[in-house]
Amino acid sequence: MGVKELLKLDNQVALITGGSRGLGLQIAEALGEMGCRLAITARKTDELEQARSYLEKQGVEVIAITNNLAQFDTIPAMVGQVLDHYGTIDILVNNAGATWGAPAEDYPDAAWHKVMDVNINALFYLCREVGRRTMIPQQRGKIINVASAAGLRGTAKGVTTIAYNTSKAAAVNFTRTLACEWGKYNINVNAICPGFFSSKLADGLIEQLGEGLINRIPLGRIGGPDDLKGTAVFLASEASRHITGQAIVIDGGASA
Repeated sequence: MGVKELLKLDNQVALITGGSRGLGLQIAEALGEMGCRLAITARKTDELEQARSYLEKQGVEVIAITNNLAQFDTIPAMVGQVLDHYGTIDILVNNAGATWGAPAEDYPDAAWHKVMDVNINALFYLCREVGRRTMIPQQRGKIINVASAAGLRGTAKGVTTIAYNTSKAAAVNFTRTLACEWGKYNINVNAICPGFFSSKLADGLIEQLGEGLINRIPLGRIGGPDDLKGTAVFLASEASRHITGQAIVIDGGASA
């Protein structure tokens, strides 16, 4: 099989959480360009509709489903909507995330639970739902978990994101473990670990760290609007069919 054929995603169905903006929308745009039919979810209907309109103008087939993943009991119905519309889910991108900044000694209980609920508990529940309803029965699938380079290390001085870093470290090992369990079903499970990208989640911290942040990145810049696309397409396609349980860091060399 040629390389172009390996990278094709024609008529594949991809479900992308947090797909209305930032990294999720970037991934949605990439998979749509390569031929995927998309289902994007997010909490805010207005942002979701803007994303849907943006993708449709590019010729992408897409449905938008308003959903709050922190409300775990809504996950089966959301997956059901995708299956009712498309009949299957070939690719699952777990991108939705939450963060909260506070010193560990003062960290609010509610904030800890919020971050863990979105970043790791919902991740598990959604993978389980999609796995047992479509990927395991069809004996194939691609799962891409958007973790973070922050899950591979501590924090810079003055940064107080213990729940976020902990949850993203959990997401990396969740990826490894699920890949081991579901390899027998021909399901590939991998993670992307972005460094600093401009997004609503990260912009405040980027501003706080200032020029010192750029100085720590060998490529001399933060991630841009196209910098996750190639990796996402690769992990969603047959080009990565012998890769599973891996966490690919995309941070301009900051963790090198």
